[in-house]
Amino acid sequence: MDYLLTVVLFAVSASVTPGPNNILVMTSGVNFGVKKSLPLLFGICVGFTMMLLLVGVGFSQLFERFPNLHFVIKCIGVFYLLYLAYLIASSSSSIHSEHQNQPLSFMKGAIFQWFNAKAWVVATGAIAAFTTTGSSFLAQNIMIAITFFVVSFPCVGLWLVFGSLLKNILNSPKHRKWFNLVMSGLLILSVYPIFLEITQEIT
Repeated sequence: MDYLLTVVLFAVSASVTPGPNNILVMTSGVNFGVKKSLPLLFGICVGFTMMLLLVGVGFSQLFERFPNLHFVIKCIGVFYLLYLAYLIASSSSSIHSEHQNQPLSFMKGAIFQWFNAKAWVVATGAIAAFTTTGSSFLAQNIMIAITFFVVSFPCVGLWLVFGSLLKNILNSPKHRKWFNLVMSGLLILSVYPIFLEITQEIT
């Protein structure tokens, strides 16, 4: 029971703290509301669960064998996050704009996990910290994935609800534009530590 509790606490702290997933969800909540953003929320939660399972099953071993592969994925991830930051910053500031961008879909939310630097850190950290070698490894891996799956919905969902509540406050194009710019800046800020790691590895 103590083991499960520690996994739950880790999952809660990792899921509810600020990061690219939560920033995207909150921004989507502000611009499109809860209902239209639900596919993104489900995509993030399901996508990260699958990522946890695959990392536990074999991706960690693959990265140990081919360390450059992890570096390549990290670089692609940073550029993709910067691209998303650009999309957020340039999105329409008008609630009723006919040209307003659509929220990210379920599939894009799921695929996004593979380009999310924080998701990689959490996934590899969870597998390394809460599994042991031997016959129980697979069961532990599945249990960790299920725990994150259950915990992530309310934790990430809080950011979506918060964003939706802000929608009523940010009812002017000017305020919404500033919000999108701030969220874009926070997303770029979340990428900065990974960018520093990349530059250190290159130099």
